[in-house]
Amino acid sequence: MRRFWEQLTKSQKLIVTAGLVFVAAALFVQFAVFPYFEARQKVSGAIAGSEKALRELATLGAEYGVLRRRSEEVRRVIERRPPGFALFPYLEKSASDAGVKTNIKSINPLKSAPAGAYEESAVEMRLDKLTMKQLTDFLYLVEFKEDLVRIRKMSVMKMKESPEYLSVLLQVFTYQTLPPGGSLLR
Repeated sequence: MRRFWEQLTKSQKLIVTAGLVFVAAALFVQFAVFPYFEARQKVSGAIAGSEKALRELATLGAEYGVLRRRSEEVRRVIERRPPGFALFPYLEKSASDAGVKTNIKSINPLKSAPAGAYEESAVEMRLDKLTMKQLTDFLYLVEFKEDLVRIRKMSVMKMKESPEYLSVLLQVFTYQTLPPGGSLLR
């Protein structure tokens, strides 16, 4: 190899040296520079993905905190209720207190839905010949915050035969602890 190099002219030596430098530079770029930039791009993408996942986890954590506080509030309200609390008697008492018990046309249970240690108890209630004052008094008593009874749907219509009165259809629900055997509606 040394003899080959010594036989070359100065310009040939310069061309061979430039070729070797070019090949070395190309190999360096191919095996060192390109992999470095690809790895850097992958790391940047992984960091961006991790940041997005972290933001989503923070949002989910905040939502979980809100749901946990609400669940704790529901548990405290249910524990404060008198033993044997039931939605039907509660609604009948509220109707009696508001002076609309005679206006009740029907109270029908709706299908219960278990929610962890609790069960959603719901009824559909129809009242006829109510004045606006009677309706607002009744709604105030039904949705008293400390009892955790809520109105899910409400339909109010003027009565055809007596336009001064209202006909009301309500869906009322609350949460109750599940009895040891399972469902509340047995």
